[in-house]
Amino acid sequence: MSSETGNTATNSIVYVVDDDNSMREAVGMLLRSVGLQVELFASADEFLAFQMPDVPSCLILDVRLKGQSGLAVQEQIAAGAVRVPIIFMTAHGDIAMSVKAMKAGAMDFLAKPFRDQDMLDAVATALGKDEERREADRSVADLRRRYASLTPREREVMAFVASGLMNKQIAAEMKLSEITVKIHRGQAMKKMESRSLADFVLKAEALGVKSPQGSTTPPRIQRG
Repeated sequence: MSSETGNTATNSIVYVVDDDNSMREAVGMLLRSVGLQVELFASADEFLAFQMPDVPSCLILDVRLKGQSGLAVQEQIAAGAVRVPIIFMTAHGDIAMSVKAMKAGAMDFLAKPFRDQDMLDAVATALGKDEERREADRSVADLRRRYASLTPREREVMAFVASGLMNKQIAAEMKLSEITVKIHRGQAMKKMESRSLADFVLKAEALGVKSPQGSTTPPRIQRG
């Protein structure tokens, strides 16, 4: 087991869905043996009805479940609000099934019987990816909070800066003095916690800030 999974064991959950009781319990014991918190489900319906805590997690899903396939469950998860990395396991896997699962976003596909270390490595990777995704989501949420604190003028200046206009051009578009534009830009950069113009533009792009409607000046690369 890698140290990465060991570090996340105390604040992450691994979900296991398999209608084979012996396999479900065996996977649960394996994961618990390395300190992971595990939730076991005999059916997809049980898992889909479970209220998942907001912590890094991954799903180990059997491809062939009674009543529906694991691939169908994957489609249900993708169509809903649940975002969780999926590791498929099956005793009846084939290349076509594996390709379909991976194309639909599966993290891994393990054929039974699998080596314990292969499962542990797959879980380590999945939990790491989910933590990275959550960190990215938190960063975007923080950017949105900061953007919401900007005044309408500051947002407009930010949009023009992101489109590549120079201060003089922005001043002409907004019918303001160049010094006023510099003040608005400085305040916007401070609120967005941008120490450089490049970072300011990157944050605007991450937020999807568009050039204001009605701009007539062709974009140019901002130099300072």
